[in-house]
Amino acid sequence: MLSLRAVNQFYGSQHTLWNVDLDLPPGICTGVVGLPGMGKTTLINCITGNLPVESGTIIWHEKGGPPCNLLGAGAEQQSMPGIGYVSQDRRIFSQLTVEENLHVAMRAKGKPDAAASSEIYDLFPQLWPLRQTRATGMSADEQYQLALANALITHPRLLIIDEPMHGAGHTFAHKLSQLLARLSRELGMTVLLAEQQLSFIRRVADRFCMLYRGRNVAQGHVNELDDELIAHWMSLDARR
Repeated sequence: MLSLRAVNQFYGSQHTLWNVDLDLPPGICTGVVGLPGMGKTTLINCITGNLPVESGTIIWHEKGGPPCNLLGAGAEQQSMPGIGYVSQDRRIFSQLTVEENLHVAMRAKGKPDAAASSEIYDLFPQLWPLRQTRATGMSADEQYQLALANALITHPRLLIIDEPMHGAGHTFAHKLSQLLARLSRELGMTVLLAEQQLSFIRRVADRFCMLYRGRNVAQGHVNELDDELIAHWMSLDARR
């Protein structure tokens, strides 16, 4: 569904991504892992069009359709093929209600007159009684559920989530792991998850990609994310 080949990115003169290759097969949850500052969020921002790519290709390809090069499309156009994105800061409208947030999300995707379907509340039953509640009056976990609902309201084919476990508790982690399993394994959605909490990646991902100083140093089935690999690339000594 999405293929990255030899992707390079710079912040000014600093080379931040080095020839990154990555494939996201349909219906598979892929976890991007690595210590802070190793390029996880940079990679996500390149895919979503929020950062420019110096060189390489990012190709979107759906069955029955021609390949589409996302580079140069920009963040607004890159949402068109069906990419849902949840950033670390959620990006919800705190002064709007749940229903209003969902309506804004649909308008942004070209569906201004659509109503929030029951399907979104099936995924997030906790939001149903909060439909007329402003986001500012909701808990942090409820706000994150709303951010996810905003990303899923128009049925994207690829869901990208950046560091969902940052500041999250065990209850939310359990709920999110169940949701991601349902999305990828039951509904066939492709998921890309950037996260440094390895226990969560091992619980929800099918495949992994490990970044070290902007380089893709290891990838494969999540069962191959073993203690030896982690000790080599994610120890404090490896950062020196």
